[in-house]
Amino acid sequence: MARTRFLLDTGPLVALLDTRDQWSRWSREAVSTLPAPFETCESVISEAHFLLSARTHDGGWRLNQLIERGRLKISFSFAEHQTEVFALMKRFEEVPMSFADACLVRMAEQAPSRIITTDGGFERYRTSHRKRLSLVMP
Repeated sequence: MARTRFLLDTGPLVALLDTRDQWSRWSREAVSTLPAPFETCESVISEAHFLLSARTHDGGWRLNQLIERGRLKISFSFAEHQTEVFALMKRFEEVPMSFADACLVRMAEQAPSRIITTDGGFERYRTSHRKRLSLVMP
């Protein structure tokens, strides 16, 4: 049986690196109880870098260190899942579903996963087979 992967969304990732974020304490406590490495996609990394650059002087550098140290693993190739990602975004356009969210949902469809998020949209999203996502939320 495959081990459950923990997929890290942008909100908790930023909160881990910005102690002024409202979810910082929750994010630190959540990840401290879960097995690393955490997995994510490049779009989450891009969003996190953008947000951290506006909030901190070294958050982007610390994000890079998480990746270099193997605590955060980028394990998704959009090029291999383009059709499915776009289909998810279309299906949930009323929520709306961001590109990063669609990539995480697609990742969760590939193997047993729990998504660590502060984004309530994930409670409304479903997999392509209409299954609820397994979430770690505040």
